[in-house]
Amino acid sequence: QREKYRSLQSMVEYELANGLVDVQKRSGHPDSGCRTVLRLHRALRWLQLFLEGLRTGREDSRTSVICTDSYNASLATYHPWVVRKAATVAFCTLPPRNAFLEIMNVGTPEEAVAMLGEALPYICDVYGITQELFAQHKLLDLP
Repeated sequence: QREKYRSLQSMVEYELANGLVDVQKRSGHPDSGCRTVLRLHRALRWLQLFLEGLRTGREDSRTSVICTDSYNASLATYHPWVVRKAATVAFCTLPPRNAFLEIMNVGTPEEAVAMLGEALPYICDVYGITQELFAQHKLLDLP
């Protein structure tokens, strides 16, 4: 069975062909790989937006605002009100942008921004490939 999970494409094909993904309700197969990857895919979108916001933000940008905006544009849609509010409160504890970039331990804030510029295209590629695959198989709205 391991070979069925060597790639996203093989996992999707295997789980759909064997009825391991219930597109109507979650209770049928709560632990499907497709459902788990979809959750990670949504989180990757948040990360992509957040890192892009850090990369392009001004030096005096507030990390909490960048994070909240990224969350609202991605994951918030899938969370109930109480989780959205708790996340927003948690984001308020983030340090200022330059301090956050220094904590990344890449070097100076400028070096961290450069590294993000190199990493983000790969994140975008992974997100795009997964988005296209899941859209083709109508898996983007799994319960």
